[in-house]
Amino acid sequence: MTQTLIRTLAPFRADQVGSLLRPEAIKQTRVQRLSGLISPEQLRDVENQEIKRVVEKQKEIGLKAVTDGEFRRAFWHFDFLENLVGVEPHTPETGLVFHGVNTKPHGIKITGKLDFGNHPMLEHFKFVHALAEDHVAKMAIPSPNMLHARAKVEYEAYNDHELLLNDVAHAYQKAIQAFYEAGCRYLQLDDTSWAIFFSDEGHEKIKANGQDPEKLRALYARALNQAIENKPEDMIITMHICRGNFQSTYMSSGSYDGASETIFSELNVDGLFLEYDDERSGGFEPLRYVNRPDLQVVLGLVTSKFGELEDPDQIKRRIDEASKYLNLSQLCLSPQCGFASTEEGNLLTEMEQWAKLRHVIQIAEEVWN
Repeated sequence: MTQTLIRTLAPFRADQVGSLLRPEAIKQTRVQRLSGLISPEQLRDVENQEIKRVVEKQKEIGLKAVTDGEFRRAFWHFDFLENLVGVEPHTPETGLVFHGVNTKPHGIKITGKLDFGNHPMLEHFKFVHALAEDHVAKMAIPSPNMLHARAKVEYEAYNDHELLLNDVAHAYQKAIQAFYEAGCRYLQLDDTSWAIFFSDEGHEKIKANGQDPEKLRALYARALNQAIENKPEDMIITMHICRGNFQSTYMSSGSYDGASETIFSELNVDGLFLEYDDERSGGFEPLRYVNRPDLQVVLGLVTSKFGELEDPDQIKRRIDEASKYLNLSQLCLSPQCGFASTEEGNLLTEMEQWAKLRHVIQIAEEVWN
C-alpha cells in the first residue's frame, strides 16, 4: 500500500469505540461507595489510578486514540444524559431488554427545559486529556437522539417531538463547544437509536408510539446535523451506530438498508463507526450511498463480545469486499463496539480485550501501511 493510505487524523486506521472492561478494583470500590462505606473522593482516587493504568496500556499496544475506558460510568448513555439540565434519573420497573437478558432498572426522565450546564464529564475528559500527552484523547458521549429514544417525558412542552429534538440539539451545541474548550479534538457520538429503522419490527414499534418512521428518521438526521453544525474546524466528530451491547448480547438486528441513504448521504459527521461483526448487520452494499470523499467509515469487523480472535485473512477479505463500494482510503478498522457499554462488561477477560485491540492494530498495519 502507498503512504497516502496512512492517516494522521482521527478516526485512525486502527481505532477503538471507547469503553473498556472495568477492573475489579473499580467494581468493588463502586459497591462500597453505593453502600456508603467510602467517600466520593476515595472512589475517585481508585478510578484515577485505574484510568492512568489503562491509558498507558492503550499507548503501549499502539493505539493512537486513548480513552478513560468510561470507568466513571455505570451506563454508556444514562450517566451523561441525566446530567443535562432538565433531565433526572429515575428507576423504571424493568431494565432495557436485550437478547435473553435485561439490564438493571435505570432510566431518565425529562422534567424541564433542556440545556447544557456545568457537566461533570468535562472534568472527566480533562483528566484523560492530561494523560494523553502525544496521543489523542477521545471522548465518547451519547448522540442527542438518544435522549428522545430513551427518556420518559414529563415536561409537557416536549410532547412535541420536534421541539424536544430542537432543544436537545441546542444543548449539544453548547456541550460540543465546552468539550472543545476543555481540549477535546476527537468526539464520538454513540447512537443505538438508528437501529430501530433497520427492521420491520422497529418500524412497527415507531408506529405503535404514534409516529411515522420516515418523519422520525428525518427528525433524527436534522437534530444530529443541527447539534454539530457549529463545531470548530479542527474538531473531529464521529458517530458510532450500534445494535446494542450488554454482557455479550444484543438488542436488535437488521442491515443498514433501512436508513442507508440518510446515514451515508445526509449526516455531516466526519466519520462513522459501523457494527459489522456478524450477519445481523447485513452486507456492505449500503456504503454505495456515501457521497463525500472526506467521510471515513470505520468497519467494526472484530467483535468485542467474545475473546476468540478472528482469522486475520477473513478480516482482510471483508475489508477488500467493502472497498468495492467505498475506496480503501476512506475505510478504517475497529471492534464493532466497546467492551463494556455498562459497568458489568462483556463476557471476556481483560487479557482477551487487549489481544483484540492488538489484533485490530496488526491487521490495519498490514492493510493500510
